[in-house]
Amino acid sequence: MNAIITAADLLAEPADRALLDVRWQLAGTAGRPAYLRGHIPGAVYVDLDTELAGPPGPSGRHPLPDLETFGAAMRRAGVSADREVVVYDGGQGWGAARAWWLLRWSGHRAARVLDGGLPAWTAAGGRLSTEPPAPPPGDFVPAPGRGLLTAEEAAERARGGLLLDARAAERYRGETEPLDRAAGHIPGAVSAPTTENVSADGRLRPAPELADRFRELGARPGTAVGVYCGSGVSAAHQVLALEVAGIPADLYVGSWSEWSADPDRPVATGAEPG
Repeated sequence: MNAIITAADLLAEPADRALLDVRWQLAGTAGRPAYLRGHIPGAVYVDLDTELAGPPGPSGRHPLPDLETFGAAMRRAGVSADREVVVYDGGQGWGAARAWWLLRWSGHRAARVLDGGLPAWTAAGGRLSTEPPAPPPGDFVPAPGRGLLTAEEAAERARGGLLLDARAAERYRGETEPLDRAAGHIPGAVSAPTTENVSADGRLRPAPELADRFRELGARPGTAVGVYCGSGVSAAHQVLALEVAGIPADLYVGSWSEWSADPDRPVATGAEPG
């Protein structure tokens, strides 16, 4: 199954599917008020900070959620093991990709992200609703899977494979760090801002363009690829772009917020991997 779905296809393919609204902003602004003002009919709001992540701490600003909490949120939203799931957000794609990655990592095999999010839906003529959804009870029980990197494994990936840093280039270079303890990047990581994976309209660039981009960054056949960002959210969007490009990749969920919290871990600065 393709990792993304277009708004046109979502409109044209009536189906029994679970719809998740994961509107979220890095500044921590809750998406629920926007959801209540209008959402895709039948969509259930899922809160990234409390249902798709655990409490911030030594493991990062958005560590893995408690699986019981995550599973309960998915079942509340009507997610079942054999039912397709479509996830969307306000257009940036990061929140939706985090939900998509968690579903895939924990065993769901039929999740897709709405390319371009809610703006793409309305641009395609999709209507919005303020009606509370009533999804059927879900039965999905998440289980830990593959595709997850620890801090030590991320460091090894930087040395022996390819570790992509999905943050803005100035944060990678160590010129600024608005959120975490130290500025810079994991030694050996390659700068690859996730914002460069999308077009001006917020949709992912075509698969061949993405494949070319990642190949230029070092994603060769047989090379193990990992991705991190500040707290494991925008990096999930990079994993999604890699998936669309046909390149499997693992996510370091703790990301820079976990890495930089330990003063004994090395930090590189500048434009080169180091």
